[in-house]
Amino acid sequence: MATWQDFEYEAPDLAPAVRARFEANKHHVLATLRRDGSPRVSGIEVDFTGADLTFGSMYGAMKARDLQRDPRFALHAHPGDETLAGGDSKVSGRAVEITDEIEIAAWVAELPEPPPGPFHAFRLELEQVVHTTVEDEHVWITSWRPGRPVQRVRRE
Repeated sequence: MATWQDFEYEAPDLAPAVRARFEANKHHVLATLRRDGSPRVSGIEVDFTGADLTFGSMYGAMKARDLQRDPRFALHAHPGDETLAGGDSKVSGRAVEITDEIEIAAWVAELPEPPPGPFHAFRLELEQVVHTTVEDEHVWITSWRPGRPVQRVRRE
């Protein structure tokens, strides 16, 4: 697993495009696993804080409970309009709840505004990043995993 900062270091040409997708829109889609193993999708807002990609959740929300039980997640950046200008980005890995009071205070201090009420905070440990683009009528899938070179595949 890797932090966002690790990803930036290992994939310096890919990381800015993926970050741009997450910063282009406020709302994204988070997939978690329910108690029975079936998928749950939820709207989410993310933040880049320190070395990490993070998000907060209302206290007791089902997505937070899912992640406390099974930390695996997939996060799909809002793809924008039908042109896919800027590409389509997804990250997956494990969400780690931030519980240390000092870490929580530091996380809140980096946010544009503090959460409005009780919350859970998670930092995302990345296992895979995928960025898909359409160029010259070809679909290009660029992917990264920690410790491996970036791969770029063309689909017809």
